[in-house]
Amino acid sequence: MMQAKKGIGNGLVPILLSFKPASSSSSSPFSSLSVSMAVFSFQLNSKIIIMLLLFNLLCSDFSHLQLCSALGINYGQVADNLPSPEQVRALLTSLRISKIRIYDANPRVLAAFVGTGIELIVTVPNDAVALLADPRQALQWLTTNVRPFVPTTRITGIAVGNEVFTGDDPALMSNLVPAMLALHAALAELGLDASIHVSTANSLAVLATSYPPSMGAFKPELSGLMLPFLQFLEATGAPFWVNAYPYFAYKDDPAAVSLDYVLANPNAGTVDPYTGLRYDNMLYAQVDAVAMAAARMGCGGVDVRVSETGWPSKGDADEVGATVENARAYNRNLLGQQMRGEGTPLRPEQRLEVYLFALFNEDMKPGPTSERNYGLFEPNCSMVYNVGLVGPKSSASISLTSSASKGKGKEEGRLWYWIIIILIFSLTLQDFIS
Repeated sequence: MMQAKKGIGNGLVPILLSFKPASSSSSSPFSSLSVSMAVFSFQLNSKIIIMLLLFNLLCSDFSHLQLCSALGINYGQVADNLPSPEQVRALLTSLRISKIRIYDANPRVLAAFVGTGIELIVTVPNDAVALLADPRQALQWLTTNVRPFVPTTRITGIAVGNEVFTGDDPALMSNLVPAMLALHAALAELGLDASIHVSTANSLAVLATSYPPSMGAFKPELSGLMLPFLQFLEATGAPFWVNAYPYFAYKDDPAAVSLDYVLANPNAGTVDPYTGLRYDNMLYAQVDAVAMAAARMGCGGVDVRVSETGWPSKGDADEVGATVENARAYNRNLLGQQMRGEGTPLRPEQRLEVYLFALFNEDMKPGPTSERNYGLFEPNCSMVYNVGLVGPKSSASISLTSSASKGKGKEEGRLWYWIIIILIFSLTLQDFIS
C-alpha cells in the first residue's frame, strides 16, 4: 500500500518541474504560491478521483447486497431428477439468493442450509393442519421439525398449509386458524416467536373482486374464516401471503388483456378511477386489491407479500403466452423491480417482498404442460433462460468440489477487496484531515 501511495506522489514530479522558478537564486513568493497551489490542486483531484472510484465500487457492491435482501425463490421438489440439497445450496449461493420457500420441513434441506445465512420459510402440509390445531401436537411438530435447526439454519417463517381457503375441505379451512394459534403459542414457549412468523399462502381466488384495486374484496362466503385469520396476522405482525400469477389472466383472455401490462413491460398502464393511482403492471394491482380487501375488513395494517409468482416457459397448445421469451421478460422485469426496491402504488415506500416460482422445472407435477415448466433451471442446474442472475454456466452442472473451492476463493477475494478499500479510504481521509 505504501508503494501505491508513492506512485501517486511520484506523479507530482513533472508538475512541480513545470512550475519551478526560472532562477534558483531568487525565490518569488508568487512562484512558491503557484507551486503550492499546483500541488494542492493535483492532490485534491487525485483524492476526488479515488473517492469517486470508491463510491462507484461501493454502489456496485450495494446493488448486489440489495438483490440479496430482496429476491426470494420457491424451491419445489415434485420431481424425481432434482439435484441434492447440497448442490442446490451451492447454486443458490452462486446466485446470491438469500430467501427460499420450501413446501415441507425436509430435514435434509434444513441441514444443507446450516450456516449459509439464507432465510427459509417451511411449510406444514395440508394433511397435517388439523393435527396441529392441538397445542401439544403443535409443540411436538416444532420440537421435531424446527427447533433442532435454529438458529444455525435461518428459519424465518412457517406457512400453515397452502391455498387452504380456496380448497374444497371445510374441515381443513376451519382448522387453519386454530393450528396457527397453536403453533404461535408453541413458538413463544420455545422462545422463537420473535424470529419466526406464522402465516399461510393464499390463492388470489380468495378475492371476489380484484379490479380496480380499490374495489378489492374477499368472497362473502369466506368472511367468517377470513376475519379471524386477518386478526391473527395483525396481532402477531405476520404477513398475508398471496400466490399471484398475472399469466393466468392473460392466458384466459389474451384479446382483452395487454401482454405488456401483465409482463410489466413499458406500457401506458391503467388508472384506478377511485384512488387516482396508476398501475403499469398487473402484479402490483393484484397485491393492492388484497390490501384493500383486508382494509375493508378492518385490518388495513396487514402487510401483503407475494409467496408465488412466475411465468411458464412452455405450455400446451391452448396455453397462450407460455413461451421462453415471455417467461424471461416477466422474471427479468420482476428482478428489476426488486433491485429498485419498489413498493406498490398503494404503499410506494414499502418494498414489496416477492418469491419467484420456481427454482427448477419439476417433472412430476400434475396438470397441463405449463405446471412442469415454471423453473429458471433444469434439474441438471443448466439455465432454462437467463434473467440476469450471475451463476453457473448454462451448460454445466453443479460440482460440489469445484463449487466449494470457488466459493472459498470468492470469499477470500471479497475479504481482500474490502481490506484494500478500507486502507485506501483511511489513507485518503488522513491526508484530507492533515
